[in-house]
Amino acid sequence: TAGRSMKPRGIILFHGAGGNRDHPVFLEIERQSKIPVLRHNFSYRQVSGKRRPPPRIEKIVKEIVQVSINFADLNGVPQSSLVLGGRSFGGRAASMAIAEGLPSRALALLSYPLHPPGKVESLRISHLHKIRRPTIFISGDKDPFGSPDLLEHYARKIPSEVKLHILEKENHDPKESKTIAGLVVKWLDT
Repeated sequence: TAGRSMKPRGIILFHGAGGNRDHPVFLEIERQSKIPVLRHNFSYRQVSGKRRPPPRIEKIVKEIVQVSINFADLNGVPQSSLVLGGRSFGGRAASMAIAEGLPSRALALLSYPLHPPGKVESLRISHLHKIRRPTIFISGDKDPFGSPDLLEHYARKIPSEVKLHILEKENHDPKESKTIAGLVVKWLDT
């Protein structure tokens, strides 16, 4: 695709607030991908035995920066060759890290949480205009965290190439893992 200087050299995926690194979509992206994939569990999920809510998103953004640095070093590649992304909360935090200047190749946002369910007035979009990376959004048409129309409207705030895929009859946790992974992997290959 025009504007991309190099193929990505790795993918880092961040889970949703109540999820973990073993989400079926993440496992499928790893299975289909030809480049290294890191499915990261946020540190608040690594405490055994207890389900804890996530800390403030600013703390998660800092963790994403460190994870990106470590993964790039481990694989001997520049951070600017990595694709970051994730589901819901994890994707939102990755998008904030990139908006704040974290080097990356592209951004993959699965079920991006535009607003809390039923609270359209509480939009989580103030950073989108600062993202300068190719971005893909994949969401269900019945997602209570943001309608397809709202998602399309606010995705346009990103001043880079944006792809938007809406999955029919799917909610915030779409079950079409192979389809979603295929869309992400195909997008990375173009």
